[in-house]
Amino acid sequence: MDITSHTHHISQQYNIELDDIRKHLSEMGGMAQRQVNDAIIALVDADITKAEQVVRADKTVNSMEVSIDEECIRILARRQPAASDLRLVIAVTKAITDLERIGDEASKIARQAIAMSSEGLAPRGYVEVRHIGGLVSRMLQDSLDAFARLDMEMAENVVQMDRTVDLEYGTAMRELVTFMMEDPRSITRVLNIMWSLRALERIGDHARNLAQYVIYLVNGEDVRHTSLEE
Repeated sequence: MDITSHTHHISQQYNIELDDIRKHLSEMGGMAQRQVNDAIIALVDADITKAEQVVRADKTVNSMEVSIDEECIRILARRQPAASDLRLVIAVTKAITDLERIGDEASKIARQAIAMSSEGLAPRGYVEVRHIGGLVSRMLQDSLDAFARLDMEMAENVVQMDRTVDLEYGTAMRELVTFMMEDPRSITRVLNIMWSLRALERIGDHARNLAQYVIYLVNGEDVRHTSLEE
């Protein structure tokens, strides 16, 4: 094999490795997305079977994180990537951490669903779970799509949506606190809903992080501690 064909082979293999970590990130993202959606359904419908599936799937998401992280380390060690390739590897290593934490938050919601299933439907809070859960699920889906397409506009929209989620979360929490004060018998069950809403709000934060990695990938700027206006 001459030098030219050898170099071409190495370059081709390198591109395959970069494509692989993007593909595997997308697969992990799809798994996390299903966890979130199933956790919301499990809570609202008191579906223990679906809740248990979410909890079991968390192990799969964890193992995917370890596997992709090892792929990224091998690329850094063997290829010593630069410029946009280096940004991609760094962004992927950060993104899989957020996806793993999204899986953790989905598991928390699923465990709340299991704990509450024997008590029947909660008197309040499921409307808020459906609403905020829908927003957060869309944020996650759009952030993953933005990552796959390197779509800056979509990524910026996700960051904007996080503000909406934070506002809706604050409103829901105030309403639920008021409800507990009016009906102390509901405290335990409403607290469970509030913990679930908190988990959803955190999932939104992680989805926002994913969108910010897209902005970093495209223009090389770390905007995690930058205001939306800037």
